[in-house]
Amino acid sequence: MRASRLLQNMRQASARVLPGRRSLTQEKVPMLKRRADVVVPNVAMPAPPKTLDLPRETEKAVEGTTKTLREFTGDQAWLNTFNVEDFRKDIRALGKRLEAQQGEADIKHLNKIIGWSNFFGAVGILSMWLTPNPITILALSLWSFSRWTMIAHHTCHGGYTKEDTTGRFNRGKFAIGSLQRRVADWFDWMLPEAWNLEHNKLHHYNLGEDKDPDLVERNLASVRNSNLPMPARYAYVFAVIMMWKWVYYAPNTYKELKVDQKIKEGKEVTEKDLRPVTLLKILAGNDNVSRWEFFSKVIGPYAIGHFLLLPLPLLAIGGMPFFTNAVINLILADILTNIHSFITIVPNHSGKDMYRFETSVPPNSGEFYLRQILSSANYKLGNDRVDFAHGWLNYQIEHHMWPNLSMLSYQKSAKEVQEICKKHGVPYIQESVFERTRKTIDVMVGKESMRVFPREWSEANAVRPIKSQ
Repeated sequence: MRASRLLQNMRQASARVLPGRRSLTQEKVPMLKRRADVVVPNVAMPAPPKTLDLPRETEKAVEGTTKTLREFTGDQAWLNTFNVEDFRKDIRALGKRLEAQQGEADIKHLNKIIGWSNFFGAVGILSMWLTPNPITILALSLWSFSRWTMIAHHTCHGGYTKEDTTGRFNRGKFAIGSLQRRVADWFDWMLPEAWNLEHNKLHHYNLGEDKDPDLVERNLASVRNSNLPMPARYAYVFAVIMMWKWVYYAPNTYKELKVDQKIKEGKEVTEKDLRPVTLLKILAGNDNVSRWEFFSKVIGPYAIGHFLLLPLPLLAIGGMPFFTNAVINLILADILTNIHSFITIVPNHSGKDMYRFETSVPPNSGEFYLRQILSSANYKLGNDRVDFAHGWLNYQIEHHMWPNLSMLSYQKSAKEVQEICKKHGVPYIQESVFERTRKTIDVMVGKESMRVFPREWSEANAVRPIKSQ
């Protein structure tokens, strides 16, 4: 009501200031489509007299109706002048240019990273018979870490599908379809088919929403809301970090695959089906994943192959002492890999300065690109050595906007993305991996909470009718 009276006063004032112009209620106003279902007037509103006291509010057309949109203040003031369509065009144009530039250089760069990974693997395997030592443990850890975060990650997203003439790094073949391909391409705790669905689809296209399976704040709600003293919460989190790949990630990604199968078969999916699943919950009994199925298809092959069959030849070479040393080195390396992968992966999208979203948006829309920036954080950027140590997860903003690009393309894009964000006033968060880890753990234990993006801004700039979660 207040907004309607305001508009009426403005129209009357405009008629007095510009007597030769018809009022906006009488004038036929041409309409300009911003997206599929949203229209806004393509006509300038005459300036009201200075004596008119305007409230700190603006009006925007939303799905055929007019809603009042408050003026944002503080570190959200940039939203008042942000042009989401211009931003989308800039981001889209850069992404297309980067994709068009990919070629032989990207394959050479991938092979370089594979060479580094194989080097660490060779050092670790050839020395794992030794008494447990830092060099062997670090080499084995970097071997496993790089196979996942760099080689498998970007290949499974399709970063090299078009450029690879051999077919090995085709997203439709890499590590999937058989145990043989899994062992040859990417052998880890997670089933590649399950990870492809959970990460590439559910996480990437629902970032920061309740439908995001990797939403840390929601997944750790039982810890955040518990009566445990804060030291006990931190102890719990640190324990999980050392084994999170097989305690949480492998079970939950496979659960998502089973739920997706239920949906395709037309079966009912309940709220319980969508809850995160851990190894303990599967052992206790789960409706979607049986104990034997999970062990035989997901973690069993890796546990037996990596920790038993890989060091088994050492029994014939040096007996039980060599074999025992190798198993201990492999276990300690796995713990280190869990820690390394956690602090480079999980803090990308968690912290008190990261946003959660109450609505869904279409892929590749202006707000979709915006969300990938507002709910992602980069680490230190630099050269191949720096990026290798970060698992190429230090380009998370760029990766989330264009998940199907190569590692080399992300290196090329970072500065230009920063310039686009600066041009449009969009916050671009980049901090050390250790600072991001601290902020993430604070959210996990309930010391801090993530921000909630203003729903009214999303509704006012909707590409199509906003979907509530």
